[in-house]
Amino acid sequence: MIKLENVHKIYSTGPTQVHALRGINLEIREKEFVFIVGPSGSGKTTLLDIMGGLLKPTKGRVLYLGRDIYQMNDDELSLFRRDTIGFVFQAYNLIPSLTVLENILVPLYPQGVEEKHVKKAKELLKIVGLKGKENRKPRELSGGEGQRVAIARAMINDPLVILADEPTGNLDSKTGEVVMDYFRKINKEKGTTIVVVTHDIEYITKEDTVYQIKDGVILNE
Repeated sequence: MIKLENVHKIYSTGPTQVHALRGINLEIREKEFVFIVGPSGSGKTTLLDIMGGLLKPTKGRVLYLGRDIYQMNDDELSLFRRDTIGFVFQAYNLIPSLTVLENILVPLYPQGVEEKHVKKAKELLKIVGLKGKENRKPRELSGGEGQRVAIARAMINDPLVILADEPTGNLDSKTGEVVMDYFRKINKEKGTTIVVVTHDIEYITKEDTVYQIKDGVILNE
């Protein structure tokens, strides 16, 4: 479903060039649960941002179902991200002034929120174990609950893939396990492809696909 071909990313700071990614070749199948693991500075987040259409590679192609997303214009790419990819970040990125329910519906605001969307958001809250907390504000939630709201928000558009950047990074081990269990539930019940970038390997099982990245290179292509 997702294919990266010879992807490079070079950051230039004055005369200095930093090679964040060095010829990444990667293929992710539909409904797969993938971990991309590596130390800080290895290129994990850069890789995920490029995979998610947020950062254009210096060289190479990123294909979704055979289509190079970086050949799209800005409007096409924006719509593609909205309709195809759900993002979950380490910092949750919830809007403090909005309720839990409103935060989940945020991706739909540009196109308009209908009653069917509200119903779906409430169903997603059940899936992530937060039924009854629709009207809470982010400050009233624990870290794990905030991250689960972020997962529900990522699912509101029925994405083909969820890209998660260090989703357990701000959580203790027990809470992190709960969050990962919800990712697995979505993967199995909804068939959503999940790609998790992390330096934590404790959540990996033998059923998962694991890629190791170091110094901008996938070690086990």
